[in-house]
Amino acid sequence: MEIGIGFLVTGIGLLCTVTGLIIGFFTFSRNRDKDVKSDAAETASITTKLDHIGQSVDSIRIDLKASDQRWTNLSGTVIRIDESTKQAHKRIDKIEKKGEV
Repeated sequence: MEIGIGFLVTGIGLLCTVTGLIIGFFTFSRNRDKDVKSDAAETASITTKLDHIGQSVDSIRIDLKASDQRWTNLSGTVIRIDESTKQAHKRIDKIEKKGEV
């Protein structure tokens, strides 16, 4: 009987080991699927945020080009005003010289 009890204990131990392996495998598979879903959701969130950042950068770039165009126009206006002011000063100087003579 001792051999029979030894085989029974060995069989039960082997059955428990196999059952533990099967449960462990299914648990691993389930957790792996959850991890994949979690990673996919996180990746989608990051992608969405990057798209919003890209749109914001494009908007800033457009605003910067518009500001640059306004500065260019303003610079041209200042140059024309400066030239006009110089001409006006020359005419005023001529009038003053005529008045002195």
